[in-house]
Amino acid sequence: MNYNYRYRLYPTADQREALAWTLDTCRQVYNHFLNRLNEVDDVPSEYSQKNTLPDLKREWPELKQVHSKVLQVVVERLYSNLRTLSAQKENGYKVGALRWKGPGWYKSFTYSQSGFRLIETDTRRDRLRLSKIGEIPIAYHREVPENATIKQVCIKRDATGNWYATLGIETDEKPEKSAPETIDPRDTVGIDVGILKYAHDTDGTAVESWTSRMNVND
Repeated sequence: MNYNYRYRLYPTADQREALAWTLDTCRQVYNHFLNRLNEVDDVPSEYSQKNTLPDLKREWPELKQVHSKVLQVVVERLYSNLRTLSAQKENGYKVGALRWKGPGWYKSFTYSQSGFRLIETDTRRDRLRLSKIGEIPIAYHREVPENATIKQVCIKRDATGNWYATLGIETDEKPEKSAPETIDPRDTVGIDVGILKYAHDTDGTAVESWTSRMNVND
C-alpha cells in the first residue's frame, strides 16, 4: 500500500535560498524540454530525452548542483502532463498546448528513489537530508512505520513561502489508527431549541430565553 506523509520543513536562510534556486532551475529545465517538443513534428520518447541530460549539464554546468533523479523527474512530469492532455483530447475535450511555466507556476520538485534520507538525532528522526541541499530540520510529528520504504520525497513551497516535504511511502501494513471510542446512547443528552423556551433537553430541563428573563426583571 502507498501513503503520503506530509511534514513542515524549517530550513536555514542558506537552505531556503538553495531550495528556491533548485525549484526555479527545475522550472527552467521543464521549459527547455517543452520547447524541444514544440519544435519537432514527432514527439521523441521520454527515455531519449532523459538520455540528453548529461549533455545538457555540460552546456549548463549549474545543473550539476541539482540531484540527477530530480532532473529526471522533471522530464517525467512533462511527459505525464503530455499524456494527460492527449487523453483529454481523445475523450472529446477541446484542449490547447502545454503551457510554458513562468515564475510562481512551478511549485515543487521531487527526489525519486535516491538523494534523500531521514536522519536520527538522539532518540528521534527530526532532520531530512536532501542531496545538494543539506540536512533540514523537520517537524516529525508522525512516525514512518519501521517496515515502510520511502520511495520518493516531494518538496513544495506554499503560497506563504513555507516549505513542506511529502514522503511517498510503501508498506505492506496499514498505518495504525486509534479505534473510535464507543458511546452508549443512554449516556447522551439531546438538546432542542424551542419557541417559548430557549432550549429543552431529554432530561426535561428547560432554559428560559434571554428576552423572557428581561421581561420578568422588568
